[in-house]
Parts: sequence; C-alpha cells; structure tokens
Amino acid sequence: MSEQPPLTPELIRAALTTVKYPGFSRDIVAFGLVKNIAVTPDNEVTVDLVIESKNADIPRYIYEGVQGVMKHLPGVKHADIRIEHKAPEVKQATNDDPASWKAAVPGVKHVIAVASGKGGVGKSTVSANLAVALSKLGYRVGLLDLDIYGPSMALMFGTKERPGANDNDEFLPIEAHGIKLLSLGLMIEEDSPVAVRGPLATRYVQQFLRNVEWGGLDFLILDLPPGTGDIQLTIVQTVELAGAVIVTTPQEVALIDARKAIGLFKKVETPILGVVENMSYFLCPSDGKKYFIFGEGGGRKEADKLGVPLLGQIPLDVDTRTCGDEGHPVALEDPAANPVSAAFREVAEACAKTVQ
Repeated sequence: MSEQPPLTPELIRAALTTVKYPGFSRDIVAFGLVKNIAVTPDNEVTVDLVIESKNADIPRYIYEGVQGVMKHLPGVKHADIRIEHKAPEVKQATNDDPASWKAAVPGVKHVIAVASGKGGVGKSTVSANLAVALSKLGYRVGLLDLDIYGPSMALMFGTKERPGANDNDEFLPIEAHGIKLLSLGLMIEEDSPVAVRGPLATRYVQQFLRNVEWGGLDFLILDLPPGTGDIQLTIVQTVELAGAVIVTTPQEVALIDARKAIGLFKKVETPILGVVENMSYFLCPSDGKKYFIFGEGGGRKEADKLGVPLLGQIPLDVDTRTCGDEGHPVALEDPAANPVSAAFREVAEACAKTVQ
C-alpha cells in the first residue's frame, strides 16, 4: 500500500484548480483569488481568498466549491476557509480630478482598450479575437478600429459593407460574425492611404467614439494604433475605460515598448487588465514540441515585474494568420479542438471577470 503524500500548500493549491469561477471555465487559482494557504503540523488547513464582485452569491458558490475539495482531500483534519468579499472599487470623481473629465461611450457598459508599444506584435489580431471570444461567451460586443493609419478590421472580419447613418447623423456599425464593427477601412478604398495630421486624426477618433449608435453593448473593444501618440492620449484623457490590455511578444525589444504603453495608462490611473503574450511559442506538428522562437517567458516575467496579470500566451500558428486573412477570426473555432481559440477564450474570460 503506497504511503499518502504529505499535505502541503502546493498540493492544496493544485486541488483547488478544480474549483471553477461561477460562469467561467477558468479556476479560482488562475484568477488569483487564492491569496494564502497554511497547513499546521496537525493537518489543519487555512485557505484565504479575496473576491471582488458585485454579485453577493459568488463568494457563497466559491466557498461551497472549496469546502467540497477540502472535504474529499486525504489527510485534511479541519479546513478554515476565509473569504474577504469586496465590491469593485468605484472612484468618486471631482472637478479637480482628471478622471472626472472622462465620459462613458453612449450605449456601452464596458470599454476595453487593446494597446501595444510597437507595431507588428499582433495587437489587431488580439483585438479581433478578444471581441469574438467575448461574443461567444454570450456578451453583446462591439469593435472600434482606431488604428486610423492602418485599419485592418475590414479584412480580418471579411467584410466590405459600408456603415450607414441614422436620423441623428450617427454612424450605424455593420455586423460581422456577431460583432458590431466600425472601421475607417470600411469607408475608404482598400489601397487609399490615410494622410492626415494628428489633430484631424484625433477628430476622427472623437466622431467614432461619440457619434455612433451602438445599440446597447456589454463590451466595446478599442483597437488602438501602436505607440503612445495623439490617438492614445485622446482615448486615455476623454474616455471612461474599464481597463487596458497590453499586447507584446516575448523578446526584449517588444517588452521595452510594452512598458511605455503600460506607463501611459498608469499615469492616468487606467486599470491594466493584463498582458497578452502573442507569438509565445510554435507548437511543431511533427514532433509536438514547443519552440520559443522569440524567446521564452518574457511576457510572464514582465507581467510579474509590473504586478499585472498575464492574461494568456497565444501560440504562433499558421491557422491564426490564415483565418485573419480570410476574414474568419480563429476564436470562432471550437476551443475544445483549437488551442489558439482556447487561449483567446481564457483571455476573454479573465477580462470579463475583472471588469464586472
């Protein structure tokens, strides 16, 4: 008869990964709710959790789940499950507070900005697939392409439909794959350059934000241009953001610029929902091994260093590129059969859980 392994915090933490956050496929450990686990020499266990939610039933569901795990975990003599339940913090803005100058986007509950410090890291791919993944979770989602100089969402969603207007001269977004979409790329010819100076680009952005009939959305995803220029400043200074998602690749040259993007949002006290490490690794189909072409673990180390979550590690994948070029975002695929779709679903779940 094999000897029972000693009861350790690590063993208990592993067991708690079976407790899912209500309504999500991710577990309470992945969401960072488990803050401390202690085990006495007599195998008495204390588990401390911190839960931020407007829903008073959430702590009860999680308590029951943790209690069930402790009851069936061999060796546990007694379990003390302590939950600190906090409502999401709401700042009271004043006229002297720059946050009070920001306004909500009409018809939208939560606005999430997707940003990157440099181009070429797959920010638009993440924006498109985050929007689709949120939609597949049952939310009403819109996507606003604010990359004025390089709009790409028309191609990525496979549409050339022109947006309309209502009687109030507000834009009417088109709908593709269940997402309400607005992009300058839907209003100009495919090969036409957008040659405008900063002030005019800022005016376009303000029109897209304020003069659109979104029709009631749970989430509006803003696909920002790379960098920290006029458009980004306009967004962080005038829009009430639920948070920002920062996209990077693992190599140091991308991480340097990601820090600048994070710094911009932190300066104006915009929550950083987390970092998405895109092109994290290549999973070779012939041998099943992971190859870290752009370096290993850069996104995770940077997230830990900055004290923000790592929302996901998206593999470098041919299908992702093919789906984007063909107007069919990879997040539309079945997450059970497609690891990239599954990775985007996890990112979407983490974002939804954080802002609600």
